[in-house]
Parts: sequence; C-alpha cells; structure tokens
Amino acid sequence: MKHYTVLKKECIEGLNIKEDGIYVDATLGFAGDSKEILKRIKRGKLFAFDRDEEACIYSEKELSQVGENFKIFHHKFSDMLECLEKENIKSVDGILFDLGVSSPQLDENRGFSFMREELLDMRMDKRDTLTALKVVNEYDKETLKKIFYEYGEEKKSSFIANEIVKERKEKEITTTKELVEVIKKAVGAKYFFKNHPERKIFQAIRIEINQELEDLKKAIPNAIKLLKPKGRIVVVTFHSLEDRIVKQIFKKYSEINEMVKGLPEIPEEYKPLLKIINKKPILPSEEELKENTRSKSAKLRIAERME
Repeated sequence: MKHYTVLKKECIEGLNIKEDGIYVDATLGFAGDSKEILKRIKRGKLFAFDRDEEACIYSEKELSQVGENFKIFHHKFSDMLECLEKENIKSVDGILFDLGVSSPQLDENRGFSFMREELLDMRMDKRDTLTALKVVNEYDKETLKKIFYEYGEEKKSSFIANEIVKERKEKEITTTKELVEVIKKAVGAKYFFKNHPERKIFQAIRIEINQELEDLKKAIPNAIKLLKPKGRIVVVTFHSLEDRIVKQIFKKYSEINEMVKGLPEIPEEYKPLLKIINKKPILPSEEELKENTRSKSAKLRIAERME
C-alpha cells in the first residue's frame, strides 16, 4: 500500500525524540511517521490513534516489524485523554498530528476522490452512520450552503446548494462523478475549470461527516495539557481552516493571560504553557513538492511545553 508521508523528516526532528520517551501519533494513517518514531524509542512507548479500521490493521503489521513497544487505538484523536488514562498514562514526551486524508484513502474506493467514479461515502470510520450520500441528498439548502461556505470557503456555495437540491428532486445523487457534474452545472464550465470548486465542496462534505474541526478544537488543548515539561507537539495541516485553529490555540497557550499582564510576578496558573518553536510554519521543500504534489498545501507548526 503506497503512502507518502508529508514533511516526515521535519516532523520527526520537531518531536525531539528521546529513546526512553512516551510518544503519541494522533493520526496513525499507514504508519509512515509511527515507524520512524518506533525506530528511535527502544526503551520508550508509542501510542497511536486512527478512526480508519483498515489503517489500524495495516499499521499493526507494519509496526510489528519494527518493534513491540506500541499500542494502536481504533479511536478518533479527541478520545486521546480517556484512552491514555486507561493505560495509566498521565503525561507524554511528544504528540504528532498529521491531518488530512491519506493517499490510500484517496486512491481507494471510499468516495473521497472527485477524480473517479465512486459511491458517495467519505467516512473515515465505517462505524459512523452519516455519509456523503446522506449529506448531499437529505440536508436542506441552507445547511448545504452553510457547510460549503464555512468548511469549503467556496464563494459560489449558494449556487451549488441550489443546484444540488434541484437535481436530487429528479434523481438521487449517488456517485462522486454525479456530484462533480452538478457542481459544474451550478457554476458554469469557465468558473469550474479555473477555480476547481469541486475540491472545496468535497473538503466541506468530508469535514462535516467526520466532524474534523470540532475534533481538532478539542484534541489540541488536550494534547498540550498531556505534555511533560519540554515535551513537543507537532502539527501538519493541509488547509487554512485547520491551520487557523492550530495557530490560534498555540497562540492562546503561549501568551500570558490578559488579566495578569503587567504584574511584577505572574501566578503559576496564569503562566503560558507553551513556547512556539517556529513562528512561521515550515513548508515542504522544492524536492518534496516534485516528489508529491499533494504536499503543496502542507504547513508544519511545532510548540514545546514550558518547564
């Protein structure tokens, strides 16, 4: 199973791995990052999370060839605190989030890709009941418009929502190609080929189904609180909505609370929890962009827990 891990070298360096440390891969995927972590922690432990059962099964085999000091949870990363608590883990040395859809998910018949004819699905966890089919055919016009505008940042959201509602009255929209054709019809060929709104609409539907942004808003603060002093949090994002959330949370936890700014001595509970390691996000190199075009929107942010 071919999967290219974006900014892998930079992520591993960013974690500042100790061989006896405890690390969390919050987005296991197909074990690209986890294998590199496991190679470096001979006396440590790795805990990994993924909502995709296929990814968990595949990665279990891959990681077993590297070491035995790991445990995989078939859970979303916002369940991290509860899962680690059951393992008696109260703090960790590093946490990695590599967000977005993995290459195998895009390349297999899961309904994530607008490039091929697939059934509308887009669930990262097949145990979930909400699918792209339900969103496209059952959500009302105003809700569709809101999702497309907020999660896809698509300015023609209203036209696309209108056209979907109109088309589905005639016939249920069941495949990715059918949806792409409806989007093209809504915006016109000139706008479609220039701006590729299908990318944004598919992103918006995927975010809605998997509640990606809500999970992220919960998981990042939990991860920060889990870190040991000098522990690192490393996050790779692939679109502006994710990056904005991560940037804002990092900012919040790295600044002195407004209530106590200017005091000669800051009370312990109001001191910043984080130190930002890279003020500007790290971007893929020219070499990486040539190897993998899917990496072009990636941004890496690193922060460290204060002592």
